Amino acid sequence: MKIGRVEGQVVATIKDPSLEGFRLFVIQALDEKLKEIGKPFVAVDGMRCAGPGDLVYFVQKRDAAIALGDKQPVDATIMGFVDRVFAEKTPGGPVVSVKGE
Repeated sequence: MKIGRVEGQVVATIKDPSLEGFRLFVIQALDEKLKEIGKPFVAVDGMRCAGPGDLVYFVQKRDAAIALGDKQPVDATIMGFVDRVFAEKTPGGPVVSVKGE
C-alpha cells in the first residue's frame, strides 16, 4: 500500500459498466514524509467516501482490481484514510509524527 492525496475528481460520461457507482479521483502519490513523488494518476474510490484534500492509502496493479471484486480495467484503488504518519527523522534515528496527533 502507498500514501496519496486526493487532488480532484474525474468526471467520465462513459466508463466501463463494471465501474458504475464508483467515483474516480486524481491522486498524487506521497512519500513517508508526505512529499510528492511521481505524476498524478486516476484511482477508483473503493471506499465510496473519499474527497478532494483527503490523505488516503491506495493499492495499484493487480491488487487494485482484486480490491473491487476483480474488476478488470482498474489500475489504482483507494482503500482507506490515513490518520497519522510516523517516519524516522534520519535513517536509524528517532521516529517522529509527520501527520496526526
